[in-house]
Amino acid sequence: MKDNEALYFECESGISGDMAVAALLDVGADQTVLQKALDSIPAHGFTTRISRVNKGGVSCCDFDVILDAEHENHDHDMEYLFGHEHHHDDDGHGHHHEEHEHHHHDEHGHHHHEHRGLAEINDVIDGTDMTDGARLLAKKIFLILAQAESAAHNVPLEKVHFHEVGALDSIVDVIALSVCFDNLSPEKVYVPYLCEGRGTVRCQHGIIPVPVPAVSHIVSSHNLTLELMPDKGEFVTPTGAAFVAAVCTDKNLPKRFSIKKMGMGAGKREYKRPSILRAFIIEENDAEKIDEGKIFKLETNVDDSTGEQLGFVMERLFDAGAFDVHYLPCFMKKNRPGYMLDVICSKDKVADMEKIIFEQTTTIGIRRMEYERSVLPRSIRTVVTEWGNADVKDVVLPGGKKRAYPEYESVAKISREKNLPYAEVYEAVKRIAEE
Repeated sequence: MKDNEALYFECESGISGDMAVAALLDVGADQTVLQKALDSIPAHGFTTRISRVNKGGVSCCDFDVILDAEHENHDHDMEYLFGHEHHHDDDGHGHHHEEHEHHHHDEHGHHHHEHRGLAEINDVIDGTDMTDGARLLAKKIFLILAQAESAAHNVPLEKVHFHEVGALDSIVDVIALSVCFDNLSPEKVYVPYLCEGRGTVRCQHGIIPVPVPAVSHIVSSHNLTLELMPDKGEFVTPTGAAFVAAVCTDKNLPKRFSIKKMGMGAGKREYKRPSILRAFIIEENDAEKIDEGKIFKLETNVDDSTGEQLGFVMERLFDAGAFDVHYLPCFMKKNRPGYMLDVICSKDKVADMEKIIFEQTTTIGIRRMEYERSVLPRSIRTVVTEWGNADVKDVVLPGGKKRAYPEYESVAKISREKNLPYAEVYEAVKRIAEE
């Protein structure tokens, strides 16, 4: 992906591992790279299939991990999962599969529902042919899952043995997720919220409430936002939640953005609401971008420094990287006239600013405050005038309109060299810049 592009997951129908893999493939992840990794997984008893299916009348990509009879875990069996309370709801369009089925033959016999620990799963990941970035992400996802299982069952991390999430299909899903995500390599990933259902679901521990304990722990531990829908069913799986926790960088979408590409990933479970995860490659509209960062304000009162001292201090502070420096006249104790010094700077400059103030003034104390701010985007360009080059600052206003501001030093230099009034040069430079 390009530097100015980001990935956005729209989880209106929840998220699961296979839905996310399908969405990533549909939005542009390289299927050849994925298949190379899948073929190298040191485990047997499964096949994978990538196809197109209809969900709610919409064509979606489907990533399916098909287990043999010895490894089947009923993950997509609606009667098993929800038969105690659920009436089967078909979206009316069924699944029509096309192309790409890959088989992994079990040459050494079947394993009977292995309950793998984190170490065993990491061994499988280490034995898979993928990039270091994909490997680290796969281990991170399983660590998040292990921490959630540890909290849910009140057992030490090293004693956690996975059941559903340690099953073969979950391992394949996580490896596929990591390979596809690493192949796209987005710097920003937006996931505003996860839509989840209500009711209960059956697992190997029995019938448990939705959201299931592992999902609840992941949402809580990683500050994810959950939105409960009126629909009954488990829409967010532990693997889906762990993937979001591992890759999400921001919950707040840009106010305005363009869509470069969209991917549609199909889920296997059949609800009244079609199981579709949409992934978008988006580009933020720079004309609308406002930097909402943090700044620090340093403030102190001075009543026994000369004007020359204060002017020198201002120069030093600006040279050291202050955003702004100003003095306000004030009356201090015993009606002594003085000045209040205000310095605006970034967090990493606070120590440097305070050192200058303490060394160069007579103050013995500085007040420090943190503020939020909104900053319009700006850029510097050079324009050609009849008197020579001049620098101009372009500021982009909300709505995309631009304003041009001639830089003081450029205008002052021309004014001195050509013996012209400052205002005349300023207006001329501004007019040229706007034209």
